[in-house]
Amino acid sequence: MQVWKFGGTSVGKPERMHSIRNLITEDGQRKIVVLSALSGTTNALISIGESLKAYNDAEAAEKINAMYAHYEAFIKDLYKTEAGYNAGKAIVDKEFNFIRSLVSIKPFTLKQEKEIVAQGELLSTQMFEAYLQEEGVSSALLPALDFMLIDADNEPVLSFTEENLTAMLSQLTDKEVFITQGFICRNPRGEIDNLKRGGSDYTASLIGGAIRAEEIQIWTDIDGMHNNDPRIVKRTFPVRELTFEEAAELAYFGAKILHPSTITPAKLRGVPVRLKNTMEPNAYGTLIADKTNDSEIKAIAAKDGITAIYIHSTRMLNAYGFLTKVFEIFEKFKTPVDMITTSEVSVAVTIDNSEHLEKISEALSQIADLEEHDRNQTIICIVGDFKADKAGVALKVIEAMKNIPIRMIAYGASEHNISLLVDTKDKEASLNALNEGLFTFE
Repeated sequence: MQVWKFGGTSVGKPERMHSIRNLITEDGQRKIVVLSALSGTTNALISIGESLKAYNDAEAAEKINAMYAHYEAFIKDLYKTEAGYNAGKAIVDKEFNFIRSLVSIKPFTLKQEKEIVAQGELLSTQMFEAYLQEEGVSSALLPALDFMLIDADNEPVLSFTEENLTAMLSQLTDKEVFITQGFICRNPRGEIDNLKRGGSDYTASLIGGAIRAEEIQIWTDIDGMHNNDPRIVKRTFPVRELTFEEAAELAYFGAKILHPSTITPAKLRGVPVRLKNTMEPNAYGTLIADKTNDSEIKAIAAKDGITAIYIHSTRMLNAYGFLTKVFEIFEKFKTPVDMITTSEVSVAVTIDNSEHLEKISEALSQIADLEEHDRNQTIICIVGDFKADKAGVALKVIEAMKNIPIRMIAYGASEHNISLLVDTKDKEASLNALNEGLFTFE
């Protein structure tokens, strides 16, 4: 069995859903199909929630009515028969009745926020399943809330998914296609929760790992993962193959096509992940697996919103435990460090979450001297096969960046990653310079 995931733009129009129906049924293979909310829906639901939190019920009602009108128009074009349309309308009415019921709840808490955001996936999957039934497809709906669980640390419980999903599938051996929701889950209290934004990719990977799928396919609207950001760099191309480690580095450092957490469950169970294009389904896309070709430099990604912290201490000289104290401070405030470089008396680190920056700075100042932080920085990650016995890779990178100031360099901790820190104003120039300096174009 395979697991296929389709994002919001892939299901954002009725004709897109029609195309997906053809895609998932043409090979005759059993599969679990994970769907996101229709494009724009999650943002609309968040906006409704913000109005309700502000006690602006009239504004919330106006937004709900506008969203309902969109869905009414959507189902008119999605279904071909009166019975199909009636089934779709019943689904839309049911979910919007629930959304409207939240208007009367005061105060509008985090629990209700998560409940309202979940309606996007509940709507898209039920509507699509009703469409498959209208088309006579042998299909069934698998409610994600029955098998997706996060623990107290907001981490998915893979064993729970494996046990409950396997049991559900064992009762539906006569079905060919299974539809389920991405993104949503339950927390330890049994409440509706989610895997954060972009979490539909994560859902697909968790499901694929749980059932030991033949392959996980992530369908988007571009040809796999490109060697550079096509929104900034003119000459880019899709990367045919990546290792799990390479793909994880690229996702974490800004490759938008893939959610950073997606790779972990697939890698754990050795399930290949393929990135495909709904607009060009016959294109090869990008295959992510244990082993790939040994291309030296494969791709570049960039991560914005970085703050650099410079820590100086003469006490670092032969000072046992200094770094431990530094990282205990970041651990205390649950703030991950992206990059780190050290000298004998200095440490420089970068973070992408500055929520607790003032408290971190105050704590660090008790054990060291701090320079003024560098905000508005960008980490540029160059990914490939950089094994220790390969010479000249770093030289190529530095040569390509010869006209652009580099604030930090991290190289050697990974066989797959060279990271550079630059001022965000130099990001576009950096990506273009690296593209021209590191890749060969015909």
